[in-house]
Amino acid sequence: MADALRKTSPLPLFLVSAALCFFPAALRSQENAPGPLQPPPEHKVTRVIGVPEPEAPPSLPPEQIIERFAKKEELYQGTRPTFGYTKTIRIQEFGPDGHPTGEFLATYDGVRSPDGKLYERAHAAPESTLQYLQFEPEDAQKLTRLPHYAVTTSQLSKYNLKYLNTEKVDEVDCYIFQVSPKQLDRQYALFDGVIWVDQKYLEVVKTYGQWITDLGALHPPSLPFEMFETYRENVEGKYWFPDYSRSDGVYKLKDRDVPIRVTIKWSNYKALPATSAPASPPSPPASQSPSAPTTTSPPSTSPKHY
Repeated sequence: MADALRKTSPLPLFLVSAALCFFPAALRSQENAPGPLQPPPEHKVTRVIGVPEPEAPPSLPPEQIIERFAKKEELYQGTRPTFGYTKTIRIQEFGPDGHPTGEFLATYDGVRSPDGKLYERAHAAPESTLQYLQFEPEDAQKLTRLPHYAVTTSQLSKYNLKYLNTEKVDEVDCYIFQVSPKQLDRQYALFDGVIWVDQKYLEVVKTYGQWITDLGALHPPSLPFEMFETYRENVEGKYWFPDYSRSDGVYKLKDRDVPIRVTIKWSNYKALPATSAPASPPSPPASQSPSAPTTTSPPSTSPKHY
């Protein structure tokens, strides 16, 4: 638990700059190499074909860009729970040669119950050939429940945003913004990292960062994954939902460090059919992400996150 509660300060600008410079080189590394993050070979950020492209917006002050994408983030956060999906969690250990030596694999479907609540149904019992990491499947699930929409209109006042540069993410020309909490809190976790915003549509298509309190980064004590790089998928030409997220870490043994990696993939997004459930179901507890599916797990004692 001490590792999870160690003091963490917001992501420094020099680290952000180093990460941005590294991404092109990371693209050339192998998918299973235990090195820094890189996009998956099969990943491609594109829009749904057939959606008319508006003219590129004029040069806008960063404040107006932020205002516009924050409004869309609010929409995506509220819309995502109305979609079903398939989610796969893969946690790997790597040997000295950089090749995987064991892995945990679990797959779930996001579906709706007769009373209208979204929950996740496991395809089968999780499979594991891990040699060192020990954790409960619920700990792996907690990694997937970190919020995906930090800079919404309702949360904008809690952050400092700084325009950094432009960069192409796959086929999409993007603005890059650094995001940092104005003030860290013991009870509420906030996002600290970088976001990539589509220049034409002013929508967030990629994020890289962590969720932190004044005690440190948020993660299960048994799984030391903190910094996540997350790509989004354009769904129905209207929404940007997460479809690939990855984080690298190290599991410390007495005589050596074991490189580890978690990869989370969401696919098969489909709008869920309407139900006879009340139009406004009870809100999830404050310790859950608004976009996280409802579960029957005991209430969490972890810090709340926006």
